Amino acid sequence: MRNINERYVTEAFDEEGQLTQFDIKTPADFNFAYDVVDDIAVADPDRRAMVWCNPEGEEHVFTFADMKRWSDKTANFLADCGIGRGDFVMVILRRHYQFWFVMLALQKLGAVAVPATFMLKEHDLTYRLQGADIKAIIATSAGDIADTVDAVVAECPSVEALILVNPAGAGLTPQAADGTWLLPEDEPAGPALSGPAGICAAPAVRAGWRDFNSEVRAASAAFARRETAAADPMLMYFSSGTSGNPKMVLHDSGYALAHLITAKHWHNVRPDGLHFTIADTGWGKAVWGKFFGQWLMEAAVLTYDFDRYNPADILDLIGRYGVTTLCCPPTMYRMMTEVNVDEFDLASLEYCTTAGEALNPDLFDFWREHTGLTIYEGFGQTETPLTVGNLTNSTPRPGSMGKPVPLYDMRILREDGTECDTGETGEICIGINPHPAGIMMEYYRNPEKTAEAMHDGWYHTGDTAWRDEEGNY
Repeated sequence: MRNINERYVTEAFDEEGQLTQFDIKTPADFNFAYDVVDDIAVADPDRRAMVWCNPEGEEHVFTFADMKRWSDKTANFLADCGIGRGDFVMVILRRHYQFWFVMLALQKLGAVAVPATFMLKEHDLTYRLQGADIKAIIATSAGDIADTVDAVVAECPSVEALILVNPAGAGLTPQAADGTWLLPEDEPAGPALSGPAGICAAPAVRAGWRDFNSEVRAASAAFARRETAAADPMLMYFSSGTSGNPKMVLHDSGYALAHLITAKHWHNVRPDGLHFTIADTGWGKAVWGKFFGQWLMEAAVLTYDFDRYNPADILDLIGRYGVTTLCCPPTMYRMMTEVNVDEFDLASLEYCTTAGEALNPDLFDFWREHTGLTIYEGFGQTETPLTVGNLTNSTPRPGSMGKPVPLYDMRILREDGTECDTGETGEICIGINPHPAGIMMEYYRNPEKTAEAMHDGWYHTGDTAWRDEEGNY
């Protein structure tokens, strides 16, 4: 174990073991792919990075050495596609393991990853491609997103490369009435892909698109480190706004390091554990729980590449793979109450967290009654990592999302900028003088919206809360 996280953070704790200081140090040339993943790959190559499976029965265990090898091959392929430093690349890959290869490869190239959901409609996709001058699209062949791309790409002249990934499954393989998978004899899928020879084994043939799997398998695994800077744009998400077009939320490499607070002190991951966050990779929550912080802690993640959420399947996976820490939104926990939770082996589970919506106190109580575990709630946005949370060694108050994390100076402010009294509702604001790690760089190409959100020394989240006598939000 490398204790890599300790290179980038200064911490302090009180006598009860609660975190009181958490300061991020971001080296000028920090690059998550090189300085975290490749570092572990060289020094501790057999350390488990990801356990990946799908409903069809395919399963792979990737070490950090595997992640380095496949991301290096992917970087060489993407470079051959003309992708380099500063290019914006849309990534629509569900929960396929190729997502991780791509994200690491784009960081190695200094390109900007733009993850997106496979549920985009034509007008949604057109807005995104034109708004960010997307240079390449890497999309799944599962579902109909490739059809959507083909329908609009002629209107988006910035797009120079279309790259298709065949997942050979993703829970979309047809099933017979008895539940057996209907696998074509001439097409690898499901368990037929299991084993080292099966990585990226299924080709994708579509006019106008390059075949990711075949070309990555053929690419060289030798890739030399390229010059990148921590202050460069690294990742961009389209926020899910309540009105108008979504804003483009731009992050630099400090965002990756800031997720140490998410994984270490909220998810409570440990290097020999297995963390399971269920989010799809099209949403920011995926890198909260399936990527940055967990690998900074040298912990493995479980990824289940499914199509439709089934609570029984998720509960079964916990026991089958020995999941130690779990994070999913309250809605998913609530659906788990509709099956007999007591029938599943949850003995390995040590810690549970939730975010995305308010946690109902009844659900909080149900989970503790049936598993013996507390659900630790947290809060953050596409623009941030975890900013408020019930951290380790705290005692959650049902109905509260916790206290501000010590990485940020956070206040609840009135419209006139003065601080609210205890019990008074106001806007959650985060100090940005100096600009802390993890808070977005800007709303890309939207200086007016950026100025609305960032002014007078504060990032205005637009979300409201009130504070109780103990400091809980």
